[in-house]
Amino acid sequence: MKRRIATGIDIGTYQVKIVVTEELIDKRSGARQVHILGTGLAESKGLRHGYIVNTEEVTASILEAKRQAEAAARIPLHTGFLAVGGISLDEARATGFAIISRADQEITVLDLEKAGKAAREAAAPGFLNRHVLHSIPIEYRIDSAKVLGDPLGMKGVRLEVDYLFITCLTQHQEALAKAVEDADIEIVDQMASPLAGSYVLLEGDQKMKGCVLANIGAETVSIVVYDEGIPISVKVFPIGSSHITDDIALGFRISLEEAERVKVGRLSGQMYPRKKIDDLISSRLNTMFMLIDKHLKSLGRRGPLPAGIIISGGGAGAGSISDIAKGSLKLPARLAEFRLSADTKIRDATWAVAYGLALWGLTGDTNAPKKNFSTTVTKFLQQFLP
Repeated sequence: MKRRIATGIDIGTYQVKIVVTEELIDKRSGARQVHILGTGLAESKGLRHGYIVNTEEVTASILEAKRQAEAAARIPLHTGFLAVGGISLDEARATGFAIISRADQEITVLDLEKAGKAAREAAAPGFLNRHVLHSIPIEYRIDSAKVLGDPLGMKGVRLEVDYLFITCLTQHQEALAKAVEDADIEIVDQMASPLAGSYVLLEGDQKMKGCVLANIGAETVSIVVYDEGIPISVKVFPIGSSHITDDIALGFRISLEEAERVKVGRLSGQMYPRKKIDDLISSRLNTMFMLIDKHLKSLGRRGPLPAGIIISGGGAGAGSISDIAKGSLKLPARLAEFRLSADTKIRDATWAVAYGLALWGLTGDTNAPKKNFSTTVTKFLQQFLP
């Protein structure tokens, strides 16, 4: 039987991470398990806020991570699933409707497709120079009454559907894809980074009750908001943990290298009072959470998120971040937990995006590359149906 292997590729501002996974099936019980074959890690070069400013440097970083992953997995890497992040990620919302076509008023797949197409056409003016990564139905209504679950097979006269479209700049998406393909990796499909991370960092109960997953990267903070098991918002803010380093460098008038060591706790004492360090870190973190709070207010979701905020990313270890988030957002707050066995090659939640992509790859057919998102990700999107 042919091996089922999938590779996730996460190109961050500071690091490129590659995770290679294989699906194993127990011959007796039929139970499926995922085994991590290998990982690759390289310093990112040629990026700014997730944008590519030098394709050759980015490709070189990918090649280094690829070399490590191939050596660990002991197989050549030809295809992969790519995360798309950075400040070009954005969202759009639109509503589409369809008049039920059958005489008995039963809703069919054709009616769902018509409503979805109408929603996309309504949102189309905002897609200029943008590539649509995901089209997610958020809510269905039949004759103005909200539907709990899949409306297929139900009866009515008019079907309405609210859609969330997650987009990125076409230029950014094409540059990212070119850098990967120049490293001799064919892209099977692409996913927004916040969704990939949520695939492994959030429990089903958290998504159902309502929560926000915040990934604090080097130059950006990306969030995905869930409610009733559905991602209702994806947003990226142009601020990250490197801004904390900048604040410390300015506050103490020291080099960025020294400021980074102060930030992570390697330097302290009389020259660098702990209270001043904490104040500088807290001030910047408060700014980050104020941006998140403002966005949640715009969604009308600031209060009703019982599962609170879950914090991940390389900047998640800065200061008393959970307490600061709790105070700023008035929500429960905690660091993300990455539940993997102790012998795994992945050590912390900063690998969540690459690992999530690899797991996503195993839910679809990875034998042949597919450029059509809808065919590859059907199984993944089933969890988002209202």
